[in-house]
Formats: sequence, structure tokens, C-alpha cells
Amino acid sequence: MHGIDFIKDLAVVMLVAGLVGWACHRAGLSVVVGYLLAGIAIGPHTPPFSLVTDIPRIEILAQVGLIFLMFSIGMGLSLRKLRRLGLSLVLATFTDAIVMYNLTRALGVAIGLSPVETAFLAGMLIVSSSAIISKVLQDLGAMHEKSGLLALGVAVLEDVVAIVMLAVLNSLVSISGAKVSIGTTLGLLGAFIVLAGIGGMLIVPWLLKKMSHSAGEELPTIVVAGLLFVLAFLADRAGFSLALGAFMLGAIVAETPHKTQVGRAFEGMRDVFSAVFFVSIGMLIDLRAVVDSWLLILGVGVFVLVARPIAVTTGMMLIGSSMRESMRVGLSVTPQGEFSFIIAQMGVVAGAIPPKYQALDVGVSLITTLVGPLLTRRSEAISNWVVTRQPRWLGDWEGYYHRWLDRMQQRERKNIMWQLSKKRFMQIGVEMLLVTGLLVFSEQVFALVSDYLPAQSNFPRGAELIFWSALALIALAPLVAIWRNISALSLLYAQVSTQGHPKGAKLAPVVEAGLKGVAGLLLLLWLGAILPISGMARWLPLVAMLLVGFILLRRRLIFWHSKLEVELSEMIEQGDQKFTGTTAPWMAAHSEWNLALTDCVLPDLADCRGRTLGELALRSKFGCTVAGVERQGVMVGNPTSDMVLYPRDKVLLLGDPKQVAAGKEFLQEASGAASASNFDEVRMEAVTLPPGSELNNHTLAEVTLSRTYGLQVAGINRGGLRILNPGGEVKLFAGDDVRVLGSPDQISAFRSAVQK
Repeated sequence: MHGIDFIKDLAVVMLVAGLVGWACHRAGLSVVVGYLLAGIAIGPHTPPFSLVTDIPRIEILAQVGLIFLMFSIGMGLSLRKLRRLGLSLVLATFTDAIVMYNLTRALGVAIGLSPVETAFLAGMLIVSSSAIISKVLQDLGAMHEKSGLLALGVAVLEDVVAIVMLAVLNSLVSISGAKVSIGTTLGLLGAFIVLAGIGGMLIVPWLLKKMSHSAGEELPTIVVAGLLFVLAFLADRAGFSLALGAFMLGAIVAETPHKTQVGRAFEGMRDVFSAVFFVSIGMLIDLRAVVDSWLLILGVGVFVLVARPIAVTTGMMLIGSSMRESMRVGLSVTPQGEFSFIIAQMGVVAGAIPPKYQALDVGVSLITTLVGPLLTRRSEAISNWVVTRQPRWLGDWEGYYHRWLDRMQQRERKNIMWQLSKKRFMQIGVEMLLVTGLLVFSEQVFALVSDYLPAQSNFPRGAELIFWSALALIALAPLVAIWRNISALSLLYAQVSTQGHPKGAKLAPVVEAGLKGVAGLLLLLWLGAILPISGMARWLPLVAMLLVGFILLRRRLIFWHSKLEVELSEMIEQGDQKFTGTTAPWMAAHSEWNLALTDCVLPDLADCRGRTLGELALRSKFGCTVAGVERQGVMVGNPTSDMVLYPRDKVLLLGDPKQVAAGKEFLQEASGAASASNFDEVRMEAVTLPPGSELNNHTLAEVTLSRTYGLQVAGINRGGLRILNPGGEVKLFAGDDVRVLGSPDQISAFRSAVQK
């Protein structure tokens, strides 16, 4: 009856998580803190309160919860969002990660940690919690301030840094103890991401589009859930974490037009299994380890509160932000979060770090979660205090650096060669990663599909030949595209380098041929390094010889590849012009105007649901105005007074801080007094008009049944003459059987009025 025990454990986890999370929410704390404390309380290390004691079942719960948590995090990140954040913010985020990593290494040396323990501690500390930070910024009304948007952008990009750190740490020490170089790991990670990303972006949107036209709402949800577990399994088989596959599918779905529908369908599962993950992490923590390590936890917590603002401020100043703005961003991204627990769990399971590091991570997360909102609230005052007391030479250096950045940006825009060639260099890099992924992970793919390939006793290697032939044909298209881009770049650089030379016309072809020769040699070396040469791949030379004939299809391959590039580009770029909740306006600094821009989500039982903006009269009551309403992923800017608000609408309020706070509180009031929807009870009934009825000889337009009773007249039976969907000019007479459409209460009220 192990299944019954698993159900019991799941019931205990969910019930306790809900109750403790509710208590933390009432206390103004992050629910993540409540989940962790709940896990510690009911876990196997806290008798006699231990309600869940089986460690393997706890680990299964944590893995399932991890998959759904990472999928939801991936849904919040997409290539489109990365493009909007800009390359400069990406550079700032990776810079702050490097600074934080080196500061943590210095801390590890100071307290006597081993290199592996220091690396895992750095991985835990360089990543902040995008969920906690967004909640804090929303509560403080800073979601639409420039510093708040930058802070949220840094937190989102740090999720990408965490994915890279997971792969790097996995290369330092794996479950089997085998070590792989970091460079190889990063290359394989890039190859896997490009291979799975391109494959997923071709399959998932097409599949969702087809199913949305010919299936119900529940079937696409089931398919996405299946793909979620498949991609997580493939990432694990490729030597990476389950988290990587789940994160990637979330990012892929975020690129599709079905993002809102999928997110709504997975919202409940995300909440449930995210709670399961954090409670499971808490259950694996020994409370005695927390008590024994309290001094270390306190010291590392203080270190994070000081080091993270320094690291983020350094990164933001590197891209040209002022010190005041950079410090505000740095003070807003101190809370530790989800990826820290994942990295700590991976290290403990792998045996690379002792279990006390999970207790350390929980303690540091508690400290930063409690202190983080205070730093965010006081970030402007703290940054102003620091700027007014900075040395004069530092301010002069900052001004010189900003002028130098402006000159470099202008020079880059004027560099025609770079503008013409940078896109081709990016295409070559992506194509090379795609081919690398196809070849490096080919044996793992063959192991998965070998049972489904035909096998003949007369030709025992037929399945291998079919697989490698198909793989070589797939890889041929990007290889042709790589060579075409190299040829174009060689021609461009040959023409530019020989321009103005007396013998430029004769030198240009020689330079072009030389560049092609060097590039061709590098391509051969690259292919030789990634080609699998053992086991199933011994058929590859024969397949390569057979594929010479496919060169005749070169033009067709170019056409297919170009079509593929166009489809991927359109998929990434579509919707960029839409003004949605993820593209909130970057308002300039407006503190001197004392303006605030805050959004709030209407709860399901909001008292204002079903009422128009004109009826609510927010401007006259509180002085704030509605700048926009987002509904199901679609933004309506500057809505009119006749717009009706519904549950789950996201309303954007504009006014001074007190006005928007009052308006937000009013919109989120939910007394539950309003009646629930009776859509399922809507029906059609016949009501006979008695003699002497007041409705006799009146048109439908005059009696206004829809306005008075909420009814719609579907038809009139007048002595056997049936009038279907009558217009407003049709008159009613005594004895008519009027077919009305509405709820039972509406029909009953109309029948009573008629009988009176």
C-alpha cells in the first residue's frame, strides 16, 4: 500500500502548506518562508511532530514540484522579453554575477571552505528571487518606476545565470563523481539549449495551434504537461538537471500566442506543486543544523545584504546608469529565492556539500526576505545619502566614463562593417550550436528511438543506418547555411580590406579564397571534435559518402532553411508592438511630480466586478485615474468610462501614492456579498400573457424586457404562428406564448409581474 502512503504524505504537505502559508500572508511575510517553516515542522528531523518520514517519497515530491516551479519561471522569461530588456542589462547582470562570485570566493577562503563548497555557496548567493522581488515592488507601488523595472529585469536575467550555474556546478561534481571541464560543459549546455529550443519552437506552437482549432481547452493542457515531463527527462538524460528542461519548455511556450491560455490552465498546478517543492525542501532540513550553524547563517546573511547591492551597483554603473539609480536597483534585489534551494539540493544529493548548507540557505533566505523589503522601501534615501557623501574624484570619474560610453556607442553606430556583419556572426554561432547539439547528443537520442526503428535479420545495422542518414540530412541544412554566411563574410572583408589598393581587383579574390580556406579548416577541426566516433557512429563515414548525392539538392536545402529562419524570426518578433502587462511603460523619473503608477489584480469575489469605470468613479472618490486594463494578456490603454471590470483584470492606476493606494484597496475589496453566476441554470421557458395584461399592444422595444428583467425574447407563439427572434417593432398581445431566455429567478420575476 505504498501508493496510499504517498497520497497521505501529499495530503499532509498540501494542508499544512496552505495553513502556514495563509498565516504568513496575514503577517505580511512571503509564503515561501511559510512553506519552508512548514516543511521543517512536519519533516522527519523534528519528532514528535514528524508527519512525513519517508525520505525517498519526499525527494519524489520535491522533483515533481521542481518541474512545475521551473516551468512557471520559464513562462515569465522569453526571448522577446530578453530583447526588450536589452543587451546592456544582460551585461550588467552577468557582471554583478561575476563580482558576487568573486566576493563569495573571498568569503569562502576567509572561513576555510573547500573550493567545491565555495563554488556551491557562490551559486546559492548570486541569484535573487524574482517572485519575492516582484511582490515587494508591487506592494510598494514601484513596479513601474525605472529603478523598479531595472531591478525586476535583473532578477529575471539572474534566472538565466542560475541555469548556467547549475550546469557549471554539475560539471564540478556529478553523482558519479566524474568531472568535466567548465568550457566543455558550457559548450554542451549551449548546444542542448539551441537544439531543444529550435526543435521546441517548431513543434510546440504548431501543435498548440492545431489543437486549439480542433480540440477542447483541456487537451492542449494535457499535451503541454506531457511535453513538460518529456523535456525534463531529456535534459536529465543529456547530463543536465530536470530544472533545465522544464525551464526551457516554459520559455518556449512564452513565445507562443497561447501563453495566456496555458498560463491560466497551469496556474493552479503551479501553485500546488510550487508549495510541494518548498515544503519538501523544508522537510529535508534538520532543525538542529540550523541551530548549530546560527552564527554562520547570521554572518552569511549580513554578507549578502552588503555584497549583493555592491555587485549589482557595479554592474549597473558599468552600462552607464548613475550611482543613485544603480544603488536603488542593488538594494531592491537582495532576497534569495527559488534557484538557491535548487542549487543547494543538487549539491547535497550529489554529496558535494554537507546537508547543513540547506539549513544555511533557508536561514539566509529568511534574513534577506525579512530585511529586503525594508531596503527597497528606503533605497532612495540610502542612495541619496551615499551620493551626497561620495568623494569628488569618484563623481568626476563617473562623468568621464559616461561620456566615454556615449562616444563608443556613436562609434559603433557609425561602424558600417560591424553593422553589416554582426547578424551573420550571430547566425553562424547559433547554427554551429545546433549542429553540435545534433551530433553530441546523437547517441542518447538513438538509445531513445532505437526500439521504434525497423530491424531486419538480414541487415542487422539497418536501424543505425536509417538513423544516421536522417541525422546527417537534418544537419546538412545548417551546415550549408554556415558556409553561405562564411562566404558572404569573406567576400565582404576581402572587398573592404583591398579597397583603395592599386591591385585591389586582383587581391580581393585571393584574400577571399584565403579567408574561406582558413574558415573551412576551422570547420573541419570543429566537426572532427564533435563527431561521435565509437559504437553506433561507425556508419557515419559511409553515410557521409552517400550524402554527397544530396549536394544536388543544395538549392532546395537553402530554401528550406531560409523558410525555417523566417518562421522562427516571425515567432520571436510577433507581438512586440502590443502593449501588454509585460511591456509596462518606462516612465521617466517623476519624483518631483509626486506621481505613482501601480497595478492591482481584481480578486474573484471583488465587489466592483461587473461594474463600469464610470459607476466606480475612482477619480471623484480617490483622485486616481485608470491608465490601462489588462485582460487575458491584452492591454486596453486609456479605457473609457463604459468599460466593465471583471475578476482577474489587472488595473493600472495613476495618481499620487495616497490616491493609488486608496484606489487599489477599494478595487480589491471582496466581501462576497454579490450573487454568484448562474450561467449553468440559464434556460428557455414559455410565459403566456393573460387577458388584460399591461403588455398588451406594446412593442418589445417599449416593454424593454432585457433592461427590466434581464430576459431575451427568443420567440412568440401566436395561435400557431411562430415568430422566431422577433425585432423590437413586434407587438405583444394577450394570449401570446412568449419564449423568454434567462435564469430561473429572472423568469420567475417576469411571470409574477405578468400574472399581477
